[in-house]
Amino acid sequence: MRKVILDCDPGHDDAMAILLAAKHLDVLGITTVAGNQTLDKVTINALKVVELAGLTHIPVAKGMDRPLVRPPRHAPEIHGETGLDGPHLPEPTTPLDPRHAVDFLIDTAMSNDGITLVPTGPLTNVATALRRKPRIAKRLQEISLMGGSLTYGNSTPVAEFNIYTDPEAAHIVFSSGVTVKMCGLNITRQVGATEVERERIRSLGTAVAKVVAEWLDFFSGTLKQVFGLAGGSLHDPCAVAALIDPTLIEFEPMHVAIELKGEHTCGMTVCDYRHLQGTGQDIVAGESISQGEPPNAEVGLHIDKDRFFDLLTDTIAMYP
Repeated sequence: MRKVILDCDPGHDDAMAILLAAKHLDVLGITTVAGNQTLDKVTINALKVVELAGLTHIPVAKGMDRPLVRPPRHAPEIHGETGLDGPHLPEPTTPLDPRHAVDFLIDTAMSNDGITLVPTGPLTNVATALRRKPRIAKRLQEISLMGGSLTYGNSTPVAEFNIYTDPEAAHIVFSSGVTVKMCGLNITRQVGATEVERERIRSLGTAVAKVVAEWLDFFSGTLKQVFGLAGGSLHDPCAVAALIDPTLIEFEPMHVAIELKGEHTCGMTVCDYRHLQGTGQDIVAGESISQGEPPNAEVGLHIDKDRFFDLLTDTIAMYP
């Protein structure tokens, strides 16, 4: 079973990612980072999820409370004031791992061969760990992340929230030499939890399924209000599903650069797939076009929605 660390900012879709990963992957730990809400709030949310699902054997470590160089950004308009609004859950009593999340990432990577990191929030923790201990880059098998987009953004016309929140951290991660799978908005918007999918989960009748359905009701409601979407886009579980069943998502190798300075494009994931043209140079309007940069990532293009929701629903059914 693949060993993973989930680095997240729960977040309704982060909660789904935790529940999905815990039944199919060897989750060595959960690290939290400021993003969807403040660090304190998302850490409480992570503990609430593990207590709800009986996963308190998984250590939770609290991480970076702000981006590397920019002011914090949060998304209460999407995830609510707690970051996980919806059904009321009791305050967690499970203690945190005493280590800082960055130390937890470094310690665990150095003591285990071939760990995969699954970041589903801003990449601040991961980038800080790579800067503090560059050797971990060669210890990691892969980074499967939710972030960026091949097409449009959600924080700006071209920038997705996780990358836009800490583009400097994203630059460090994509430049690290570690194999990266990028599940961006262009695929995560393909798996919206519409009323049909939510009722399918609710009909499972378990305590966990009831809470999940109510979380998705809230999440879908805010996304409809803000973006006009028919259902809550399950962004973060895509990065987990890509590891559980590699056939669910179609990936293409591309070079991904992070725009750090553009007045209108800061935080954009600039995906270069000119190498897929198949020739060293093409001539367009009399101009030579280079082959492009060598790929540094696998970028998701398409996800099988029906099979994704089969996997998610069947996994929720495993919880009591």
